Amino acid sequence: MSATIRKLTVGLGVVLVLTLAGCAPHYPADPHHTLTRVTGGTVAVGVSHNEPFTSVEGPTPSGREVELVRGFAESLGAEVEWTVGGEEELVGKLEHGQIDMLIGGLTQKTPWKKKTGLTRSYTEVVNEFGTTEKHVMAVRKGENAFLLELDKYLQAQGGQQ
Repeated sequence: MSATIRKLTVGLGVVLVLTLAGCAPHYPADPHHTLTRVTGGTVAVGVSHNEPFTSVEGPTPSGREVELVRGFAESLGAEVEWTVGGEEELVGKLEHGQIDMLIGGLTQKTPWKKKTGLTRSYTEVVNEFGTTEKHVMAVRKGENAFLLELDKYLQAQGGQQ
């Protein structure tokens, strides 16, 4: 192969790669546009009772995860709309887009991990049996830009790597 043909081939390859890169969708992406929709709007959060992480006793939810969610929403310029319920009910609402995220002292071993997107562990707690549990929050499966933004916020608040 002559030097001219080789240069032409390499040049065309570079042009092709750059062209295809410009056509690629932006990742991470949210198929349901959660991050775009909630920024400056409202984050719908499902909360189940699991003290000390979440408490639904009283007029509004409270607990460590509730405070983290409030801070996250504030970072997006958003309000929080709370939906209280059991985990199974809330996972169904999450799957159908009725809520954007779910909190309630979930761990990485949650049985809901196949139906939801989970954050990285934001804290580790030794339970009453002496086992270390890594705690997470859940979002609608596939909403990766929203999940990444939540992960970044939680890690900035001192979460585990």
